[in-house]
Amino acid sequence: MNWIFNKTAINIIKNLFSIILSKHVRNLEYFRVEIPQKRINMSEDLKEMKDKDKLTLLYVDDEVNNLRSFKAAFRRDFKIYTAESGAEGRKILDEREISIVLTDQRMPFMTGVEFLESIVNDFPETIRILITGFSDIQAVIDAINKGRIYHYVQKPWNENYLKNIISNAFETHRLRKENKFMMDQLKLSNEQLEFLLRQEMLS
Repeated sequence: MNWIFNKTAINIIKNLFSIILSKHVRNLEYFRVEIPQKRINMSEDLKEMKDKDKLTLLYVDDEVNNLRSFKAAFRRDFKIYTAESGAEGRKILDEREISIVLTDQRMPFMTGVEFLESIVNDFPETIRILITGFSDIQAVIDAINKGRIYHYVQKPWNENYLKNIISNAFETHRLRKENKFMMDQLKLSNEQLEFLLRQEMLS
C-alpha cells in the first residue's frame, strides 16, 4: 500500500515538473545546470537496487558444530557468513551488507539478545532472528522489546521450517528497502519541484 502511494506521488510530482517546464521555463540549458543532477528514473533505479540485494545472512553461535551444520544446510540457497561471538558478528556487519542476522541466545560474554540490541540502531533494516534451545520466556520478551526480533526459533530447528522463515524474512527485508528507496525518491522529487517553483517566482 505504501509502495503504491509513493509511486503515485512521484508520478504526480514528475507531471508537475513537465507542466512547469513547458509553460514557464524558456532557457532549459539554465535549468540543466542549476537543478541538482540526481536521477529520478524510478523503474531503472529500483531494478538496479533489486539486482544488488543479495540474499546474505549472518549466523552467530559460539558452538562451531552448529555453525557448520547451519552452513551445510543453507549454503546452496543463501550466501552465509558465520561468527562465534557477538564481537565477531559485529565486525562482519561493519564490513558486509547483511540482510538477516540469526543468533543463538546462550553465548559467553554477550547473549543473543544483547547482540541484537547492540545492532538495532546501526543496522535498522537488518532482519533479526533469535535461536535458542532453552525455554526462556524472559529471553523472548527481551528479544522482542530490546532486540526487535522478526522471529523466535527453538532448537533443534527443522530445516524446512527455518528455510521458510528465512525466505519470508528476506521478502520483508526487500520490501523495507524498496519502501525506503521510494521515500528517498519522493523526497528528492519534492526538493527539485520546490527548486523549480522558487525559480518561477523569481522570474
